[in-house]
Amino acid sequence: MVAYHFPPLAGGSGILRTLGFARHLPDCGWQPLVLSPAPLAYAQRGDAQLAQIGAQATVRRTLALDAARHLAIAGRYPRCLALPDRWSSWWLSAVPVGLRMIREYRPDAIWSTYPIATAHLIALTLQKLSGLPWIADQRDPMLDDSDPLAPYPSEARLHRMHAWIEQRIAARSAAIVCTTPGAIDAHRHRLAQVGRERFHLIENGYDEDGHDGGHARAGHRSRFLLLHSGVIYPSERDPQALFEALAKLRHDGVLHARNFQLVLRATGHDAWLASLLVKYGILDLVRLEPLQPHGAALQEMLAADGLLLLQAANCNAQIPAKLYEYLRCRRPILALTDLAGDSAAKLRHCGIDTIGQLASSADCARALLRFLELARQGRAPLASPTAIALQSRQARSNTLADLLDQVSHRRTA
Repeated sequence: MVAYHFPPLAGGSGILRTLGFARHLPDCGWQPLVLSPAPLAYAQRGDAQLAQIGAQATVRRTLALDAARHLAIAGRYPRCLALPDRWSSWWLSAVPVGLRMIREYRPDAIWSTYPIATAHLIALTLQKLSGLPWIADQRDPMLDDSDPLAPYPSEARLHRMHAWIEQRIAARSAAIVCTTPGAIDAHRHRLAQVGRERFHLIENGYDEDGHDGGHARAGHRSRFLLLHSGVIYPSERDPQALFEALAKLRHDGVLHARNFQLVLRATGHDAWLASLLVKYGILDLVRLEPLQPHGAALQEMLAADGLLLLQAANCNAQIPAKLYEYLRCRRPILALTDLAGDSAAKLRHCGIDTIGQLASSADCARALLRFLELARQGRAPLASPTAIALQSRQARSNTLADLLDQVSHRRTA
């Protein structure tokens, strides 16, 4: 398992996906061997999740330098040192160690996850040298050309590099895993030469750890606490329509600091958001809070009156990983997204219809008022226990184990 996002890196939902697989695969008959960067690679580190790795997982960490932090002079570094990402140096140390692990443990398959792209380059090299079947896990799209005026990645050299890696995945992988139906459709469109049977859906999920205490909350609040937990990207989760709606509802006397509070936890873009709060005059309604350990974040979700999901239309083929933890917390969810996207479809499938259009301030206001009324009356829809159980990391690990069985049997057939 080749993964950049792995403890002791602090922050980022990608950690939870790889960590969940490493923890639960042994129960499915598969022994995980994890190849990840040494802690030096991570700007933010924490030990809280190290204990969750489990004794059954074998972990090897190799040197990976961050070009921006370790190789820059006066804040500048050659762009070639950051292709396909700032940790490209990881390839140099990881490939020899990966080959030694293959010789020592004789694994049946290779699995790698993007982001970051260097993880796929390492897996590609190991696959070519060993002949092992390779599963490429695409947590996020490497390319997005749906808008010709704003392709992703926007830099031409990086775009070409990502396109080359994606073509290598098409040529050499045994399976391509995506986390949403929309992502599978996009990959099939770009990689028409790949048979449909090689694409597999394994969504993100939640872990049961940290949900102790059930749904118990402190006594009734006069002020409704709505929580958004996680990064707010300026394009993909732009909250300005919501802020405009809050400003109008505040002006109309519907909302005020005595009856409503929105907490934005660990946004990753606090300075930008703080300027917007001033612009819209809603400093008394919205509070910015820093990153905290994952366990504390879960407890905060469990204690909130409502949970906020933001996802713009340019991410219709993605589902925020936090959505699955929101579902498990069984707190009312307000989703401001695009009704045609995978996030809205997932929520509707789970019986949740408290959804509004993020692109429209008027619809944000409508959806928020309806949500507040339902939540305060205890009538907001929640996912059923059966629907929630299907979203667990254990269930996702069962699916990955089945796929590993398939590709390894195909190799020995």
